[in-house]
Amino acid sequence: MRAALYQMEIAWEDKEKNYKKLEGVSEEVKKHGADLLLLPEMSFTGFSMNTKLTKEYNDESKDRVKMICKSHQISIGFGWVKAAGEKAENHYTIINEKGDEISDYVKIHPFSMAGEEKYFVKGNKLSTCKLQGREIATFICYDLRFPAVFQALGDETEIVVVAANWPKKRREHWKCLLQARAIENQVYILGVNCVGNMGGLEYSGDSCVINPNGEIIEIIEDKEGVIYADIEQDVKKIRDSFPLRLDRRTELYKTLF
Repeated sequence: MRAALYQMEIAWEDKEKNYKKLEGVSEEVKKHGADLLLLPEMSFTGFSMNTKLTKEYNDESKDRVKMICKSHQISIGFGWVKAAGEKAENHYTIINEKGDEISDYVKIHPFSMAGEEKYFVKGNKLSTCKLQGREIATFICYDLRFPAVFQALGDETEIVVVAANWPKKRREHWKCLLQARAIENQVYILGVNCVGNMGGLEYSGDSCVINPNGEIIEIIEDKEGVIYADIEQDVKKIRDSFPLRLDRRTELYKTLF
């Protein structure tokens, strides 16, 4: 399977401009053999707390992405904001090349340090899907700091997407934590971040592909662009050669928590 990670300079709170950017990059990555195109968190607005503007009641973004998926015969993962009463939900959704929704995740851990919980409700379930025979799970940004939620994934999961708007001032945390999650769970990690200045924050990008041994095999730093992840290794063989999962004591962990 070939995934394309689009490190996007998101046009701030401008959905139409960002839809057009997606249209162009979808065509480009399909020519390069991509099966799946991944965008950052809140792909069409940037990480805005102005939920009165960004939240959707009619799934506008999903409908636009479905058309692009079918037009270019490619699966796309993207972030968007859905209305949830007075608040909103921070979603990451994957649509396949037929225009069918195959995964829809709501961010489990709002970032309270930034007051995110005042605007966004907490998600309460994991979401996985299968593409090209590989099971994929998705998380969003701050979720990366909570290893337990990654370990809650089943043994079938081989690829974990972490979509983010992760600021430049904590860029070393981003890379270190992505590598740690790959090593702990023996999975491919696809970390896709935005880049540029949006809403008064600077984003460094650092979108990267990390293999199940924790090695960074592709990375793009301070610029907009695309990197590709060719998922070739047999994750089961890697786990069999170093069977750390056999030593997990999940029943004990439940009592400790």
